[in-house]
Amino acid sequence: MHVLLTPFRRIYRGVVWLANSPRTLILAYAMLIVVCATAYHYFEKSASIGDSLWWAIVTASTVGYGDISPKTWEGRLLAGILISVMVLLVIPLITAHFASKLIVDADAFRHEEQEELKHNLRRVKVLLEALAEREGVILPDTAAPPAAPSDR
Repeated sequence: MHVLLTPFRRIYRGVVWLANSPRTLILAYAMLIVVCATAYHYFEKSASIGDSLWWAIVTASTVGYGDISPKTWEGRLLAGILISVMVLLVIPLITAHFASKLIVDADAFRHEEQEELKHNLRRVKVLLEALAEREGVILPDTAAPPAAPSDR
């Protein structure tokens, strides 16, 4: 079972990589159009390169004007694959990327602020331990889990 998951993990990582890189996502979209247009031109012998490119763009956008449609089973299979990839993968990735850019948490700490907070907490801990040692106070062990609340 573990062997079967490895290809799925690779695919997942590839999709995440695409989703987080708008340049790569746009490049992948353009390559998909060109590859499908070339394959369409090959399968549909009567289609010119220009018509094949137009067909790929119209089909990928799921508009489907109907002015150009595949006649061969290979062309129809290609159309089904192109539509499915666009609807189930490319369009959701583009939408998710832009939506994630629109949602901004103004209260979120930047990385530098997080690092500064961690540094300050370490300093406070050192100062607190020094003060406790000077005053003879025993601090609770922070590495141990907190005690369960008692029922009184």
